[in-house]
Amino acid sequence: MTDYLPLGRSEKMPRSIWLAPLSVMLGSMTTLLPVVATVPFLPPFGLLLLLAWRLMRADAMKVWMPVPLGFFDDMLSGQPLGSAMLLWSAAVLMVDVLDTRLVWRDFWQDWLIASGAIAFVLIGGRLVAVPFTAHVDTALLIQILVSAALFPVVARFCAWLDRDKKRQ
Repeated sequence: MTDYLPLGRSEKMPRSIWLAPLSVMLGSMTTLLPVVATVPFLPPFGLLLLLAWRLMRADAMKVWMPVPLGFFDDMLSGQPLGSAMLLWSAAVLMVDVLDTRLVWRDFWQDWLIASGAIAFVLIGGRLVAVPFTAHVDTALLIQILVSAALFPVVARFCAWLDRDKKRQ
C-alpha cells in the first residue's frame, strides 16, 4: 500500500523545525559561560535568536514556543520564574501583530522591530527582577544598545543555519 503525501509536503521533516528551538536553547545557555564583568553587557542571546528566527522564518516555530523556551531561559538565567515566559511571548505576539500590519519588510524594519522587542523585554525584566531604587539604568541602556547592535549578526547566523532550506 502506498502512502500519499498532501500537496506541498515533503517526506523529510524540515530541519528548521528542530534547529530553531535548539539554537534558541543554546543561545540561552550562553549565560553559563564564565564571563567576569562589572556591568552586565552580555546580550540575551536566546531572545536574539528567537526574534531572528521569528522575523526571518515565521513558520520555523509554533506560536506557543516562546513559553517553553522562556521557561528554559528562566531556569538558566536566574530571572524570576515566568518572567521570560511572559515577556518573550508578549514580544513575539507584538512582532506577529506588526507582521500582519506591514505589507512588506526589509532589513532596516526587521532591525527596528527587533530592537524595540529587545528593549521591551530587557526593561520588563528589569521591572520584574530588580527593585526600583537600584541604579541599574545605565547598565540596562548599555545592554540594550549592545543587543540591538548585535542583532544583525545573530540574524545572519540564523540565515546561515537555515541555508539549505531550498534543498528540503
